[in-house]
Amino acid sequence: RSNSLVERFGSAQQRVSTMARQQVASMLSVALIVGAFASIPTTVQSIGVCYGVLGNNLPSRSDVVQLYRSRGINGMRIYFPDRQALDALRGSGMALILDTGNDVLGQLASSPSSAASWVQSNVRPYYPAVNIKYIAVGNEVAGSATQSILPAMRNLNAALAAAGLGSIKVSTSVQSNVIANSFPPSSGVFAQGYMVEIARYLASTGAPLLANVYPYFAYRGNPRDISLGYATFQPGTTVRDGGNGLTYTNLFDAMVDATVAALEKAGAPNVRIVISESGWPSAGGFGASVENARNYNQGLIDHVGRGTPKRSGALDTFIFAMFNENQKSGDPTERNFGLFYPNKQPVYSIRFQ
Repeated sequence: RSNSLVERFGSAQQRVSTMARQQVASMLSVALIVGAFASIPTTVQSIGVCYGVLGNNLPSRSDVVQLYRSRGINGMRIYFPDRQALDALRGSGMALILDTGNDVLGQLASSPSSAASWVQSNVRPYYPAVNIKYIAVGNEVAGSATQSILPAMRNLNAALAAAGLGSIKVSTSVQSNVIANSFPPSSGVFAQGYMVEIARYLASTGAPLLANVYPYFAYRGNPRDISLGYATFQPGTTVRDGGNGLTYTNLFDAMVDATVAALEKAGAPNVRIVISESGWPSAGGFGASVENARNYNQGLIDHVGRGTPKRSGALDTFIFAMFNENQKSGDPTERNFGLFYPNKQPVYSIRFQ
């Protein structure tokens, strides 16, 4: 994940299951087939991959976009307005989350003219040739800077509307600690008031909440109570939420539905959730292995087309991350979230559709 301000700025910083069924005459068999197909993920477009650039050995931007396309990856997230990446994305049709970067948050919040300039420099020259779907105003913003999120979002929305680009949705990307009382999921509530205000604003604009969801860190922090299989989409664990009567078979769904519950309590029950980051490291720490990373990420791809127990329907999901990035700081796992090595070879086999 991108954990510091420098990392946010970068260099400045499902599978869709297929089913074959023999044709049969009985109505019962037909009904079973219809029921099976109803559970298949309904969209290929819902899977993207986050593209971080904190490495000194990464491929060129154009090679990266070609790798995405060759693998059938239909979405990308970049953590700052990377002009080389934006140029390479022209005509690709790839759905993009474009981050502002946390370093400009205060400026965007305090100055409508700065927001207008940001749109003129970083959005207008590229859209619609680049399919900018969401703008993330800050990523996992913490401390006093959280008070800048909402005014920055308001200013950017106004700037986009003035430029005739109002179809691009403005949001912010949050980590799981914005939720208090996350277990059981029905108890989820926003931990601080600023998130209630953001949720209600998103409801008014029709934009989704961007959520970074990491069962890995929850499992690593509490392996006594959270089983590895439950955290990595493996069968065998069932958890019932006594508050809403729903049954959970994986930790990802429980974490997402805790956010859904928080949105409901904030008076924003219709705000969609987009998974702006989720992943599992293949090396570098407790529970980090190729097998666990493959199980989690393939399980995620296979699962998100169906939604969660609380909310059915495909979840737009962006896996973290495309590459192992050798210049990331912090825990060694941070350098091992990649699906690919910098030489474009896969860390493990994975199918995106």
